[in-house]
Amino acid sequence: MDFKLTGDQEQFREALRAFVDKEIVPVAREWEHEGRYPTEIVEQMKTLGLFGLMIPEEYGGADADFTSFTLMFEEIARGWMGVAGILGSHSLSCWMLAKHGTAEQKQRYLPELATGQRRTGIALTEPDAGTDLQGIRTTAIRDGDEYVVNGAKMWITNARYADPLPVLVKTDRAATPAHKGMSVLLVDAGTPGFRVTKDIPKLGYKGTESCEVVFEDVRVPAANLLGGTEGRGMQQVLSALEVGRLNIAGRSLGIAQRAYDEALAYSKERQAFGKPIADFQAIQIRLAETATQLQAARLLTYWAATRLDEGERSDLQTGMAKLFASEVALQAAQDSMRVHGGYGYSAEFEIERLYRDSILMTIGEGTSDIMRTVIAKSLVGGKGKVGW
Repeated sequence: MDFKLTGDQEQFREALRAFVDKEIVPVAREWEHEGRYPTEIVEQMKTLGLFGLMIPEEYGGADADFTSFTLMFEEIARGWMGVAGILGSHSLSCWMLAKHGTAEQKQRYLPELATGQRRTGIALTEPDAGTDLQGIRTTAIRDGDEYVVNGAKMWITNARYADPLPVLVKTDRAATPAHKGMSVLLVDAGTPGFRVTKDIPKLGYKGTESCEVVFEDVRVPAANLLGGTEGRGMQQVLSALEVGRLNIAGRSLGIAQRAYDEALAYSKERQAFGKPIADFQAIQIRLAETATQLQAARLLTYWAATRLDEGERSDLQTGMAKLFASEVALQAAQDSMRVHGGYGYSAEFEIERLYRDSILMTIGEGTSDIMRTVIAKSLVGGKGKVGW
């Protein structure tokens, strides 16, 4: 077994690390508390080619492997998880479009998505449907060469910048089971009746917007049906969410790494009873536990990435990685806060932001309990096993 990165992966990680340390870390806390959108950082991410990471080379992208994909989210989330979110929904949607789109759809959208000239997201969740996507109410009724879309979506990242925005809809409300009547439509920005109504206030995950969007008699060309065939939306979305779980696992690693780094540095600097608190066994035990859990999460996450690179269906692996890494991130943030004592609770230090962001990792792309059911179904169904 080889746990080393390739030369290209190592070079990519070092370039990302330098970018994060120079451009994101110095401004993250201030901009996050100001509620400022990181426009300057986004422009630099375009220059670095990060928006095209998961797009095939023939459309101007990097066609990167999933290990590099995970590295990107780990390194950027180490600086500011909210910024990683801008790339998260975009990358997931681009991968879905590249995998399932028609030749015309790929040619029309992917080249500009690769440069960041266009950006995108994905609209799945509704006010009354989150985990149970078959319960969505947004409909798309065929009318000649167009679909007429009505409904609403919630918690949509990149909603104000997405062009197009892939939207999960019901094209056949009578289908049984319901998923056979679900499709994805690519809704272009500026289409009449398509409105972003508000930004949703959040505990954490700031820097990027999370919005409510409404569709009122929105006419979408039939040519914008992802893949060109109705009834494949759930299949398309679930394949993308498999990639999304890896994205969340990578972000969780970044949060956990930063929390550990901050705790270690502070424990060496903070004096109590005439010596650094790092000399106290209670602090040493907390640091050792965090470091061990972090490394275990990292190995599990990159194992899942390599399985995806092999082209296999990896619900089990990505589910395990997302579950474990997100829980490790939350625990690492809590433990780092304890090492910092009162300062960890202060908004003047990094820890309170890391803690707020870590909570979302155990919720986004499926809660921890949902991940446990995903893992269990894979095991019971014989689609995965524990061991080599």
